[in-house]
Amino acid sequence: MSKKVDFYEILGVSKSASPEEIKKAYRKKAIEFHPDKNPGNKEAEENFKTAAEAYEVLSDADKKAKYDQYGHAAFDAASGYGGGHHMNMDDIFSQFGDIFGGAFGGGGFSGFGGNSGGQRKVKGSNLRIKVKLTLEEIANGVEKKVKVKRKVQAAGVKYKTCSTCNGQGQVLRVTNTILGRMQSATTCHVCGGTGQTIESKPNNADAQGMILEDETVSIKIPAGVVDGMQLKVSGKGNDAPGNSIAGDLIVAIEELEHAFLKREGENLHYDLYISIAEAALGVSKEIDAVNGKVRIKLEEGIQSGKILRLKGKGIPSLNSYGSGDLLVHVNVWTPKTLSKEQRQFFEKSLTDENFIPNPEKGDKSFFEKVKDMFS
Repeated sequence: MSKKVDFYEILGVSKSASPEEIKKAYRKKAIEFHPDKNPGNKEAEENFKTAAEAYEVLSDADKKAKYDQYGHAAFDAASGYGGGHHMNMDDIFSQFGDIFGGAFGGGGFSGFGGNSGGQRKVKGSNLRIKVKLTLEEIANGVEKKVKVKRKVQAAGVKYKTCSTCNGQGQVLRVTNTILGRMQSATTCHVCGGTGQTIESKPNNADAQGMILEDETVSIKIPAGVVDGMQLKVSGKGNDAPGNSIAGDLIVAIEELEHAFLKREGENLHYDLYISIAEAALGVSKEIDAVNGKVRIKLEEGIQSGKILRLKGKGIPSLNSYGSGDLLVHVNVWTPKTLSKEQRQFFEKSLTDENFIPNPEKGDKSFFEKVKDMFS
């Protein structure tokens, strides 16, 4: 797994930076590494993409909060770790072209948007689905295959250059103000910014030349995801008409409740019930963990409320190596009904000094155990 540079470090800002400071820092980096300033420089192009990826996350309050909590794993999970940038040049100029202002003649280059003579590519809408995962799947990671209905361009549809914007995707408007004539660019209302309109389309296509198509998408989900986390599969959303790129598939994680394990962050909790006899004599027990069965030994005279910590038997961490622990809570089960012989035995035990509670100084109270558990 290749190590990724921190998004804040990429833009040169702190975690407390304001949205305006983040935008200003990104614009500075984007201009520095813009391909028009660095023709043929692959390293500059990669830096340009990396800065855009950082800005995409840090400029969005929801994404920024997830990144602050889970790091790169919150967004890289769907496509696996590493494997290059999520954004290409089409993504960048369709989403952030306005940030460059007039620094590069409208923000485009080499046919990617702006006013550089090429048709502006727009991005299709995102699709959103929910994937339900068991605790075992979360602990071990899983690959899920889901069927989604995507809008795609129909076979045989033909587009032509929009006559309103001449293929630019934008129209210029001149307004007279007290400060003089002001010029502004707005998205073309005829083609929706694609620079193209439909010339002909098959009968099964809608007014935009699109059809609905079923596609099976494979989603790689790493170990350690949490309920409510959103993963992104690039390019598996809807297409847009004309000269466009596909949107993304946003995958929301829903964690299913486990029958006997309770999750708390990366730790798991398990309630183990034993009889009075087992507590007095000691016993070996086999319990089910998320990675298979685990055998534990309970010593003679174990007390109800004892917590056994099994290191590394919990949920793997998303941002670092290692896993949480499995905390086994020992509960001594008291029978609700007794036979005549059992009752006689316990009645005799009432006066037996060995059965009188006598906690040692080292025995911790319930509140001390809870404090230790969360420390």
